[in-house]
Amino acid sequence: MPAAAFGLLPFAVYVLLFLALPTLIAVGTGFLGNDGGFTLDTVAALGDPVVLAAFGSSIWLSALTAIIGAVVGALVCYALLGARPDGALRSTVDSLSSVIAQFGGAMLAFAFTATIGIQGMVTLLLQERLGIDIFADGVWLYELPGLVLPYIYFQVPLMIITFMPALASLKPTWAEANATLGGTARTYWLRIGLPVLAPSFLGSLLLLFANAFSSYATAATLTSQGAQIVPLQIRSALTSETMLGRENLAGALALGMILVMTVVMIGYSRLQSRAARWQR
Repeated sequence: MPAAAFGLLPFAVYVLLFLALPTLIAVGTGFLGNDGGFTLDTVAALGDPVVLAAFGSSIWLSALTAIIGAVVGALVCYALLGARPDGALRSTVDSLSSVIAQFGGAMLAFAFTATIGIQGMVTLLLQERLGIDIFADGVWLYELPGLVLPYIYFQVPLMIITFMPALASLKPTWAEANATLGGTARTYWLRIGLPVLAPSFLGSLLLLFANAFSSYATAATLTSQGAQIVPLQIRSALTSETMLGRENLAGALALGMILVMTVVMIGYSRLQSRAARWQR
């Protein structure tokens, strides 16, 4: 083994102990019964209507926020295309995007609660100054629809981080060649720009979907009741007093999530391979 390969040893140990091993343990419990023996009954629970509804809600939430985040993020990237790469505007947006993309969990849930919660600053301001009650139709912020805004909050900056390099890789010579041959701006984007950017855009879209699908802390903090998405159902299976004896269901749910994530990441990997041809 080359000496340089030993430099990867700490990372390999980290992946084994904190990623591979916990995943194997989590999935393995999905094939165990209450007596510790092998069974397929727990995995068969994935066909339960309640579990299927949770997967449907997770996929709906992830797809919606991924699409919105991808479109808004791509528009921001396009607006920044004319800015200098080393300029103050571009550097500021890149720095803010890097920070905001990692700003999640309990901190993000608290920020939204303090801002647009029932007693939030903006909520009270709208009630007192404009007579608008954003909770007139119910406490939507603490239910499944209320997760859309917090998720978009970290989806947009993640899109900016991942898609901006692809947009910046469009070569000026391509636009010049298009103009030389009598093409218009519309021709350039339809024949060159969009086909070249499509793999990167779709790959970023899948990455955003995976990011939302696997998010837990924000939903767990903001959603006070019920287990409407799969990560919260896993928590309920492990901690709920009404599901005693069904702790292994969490392993089956984890298996379902891993299968969905595997399909998404395979698609992402293939799209990134195609996009890399134009970024060299």
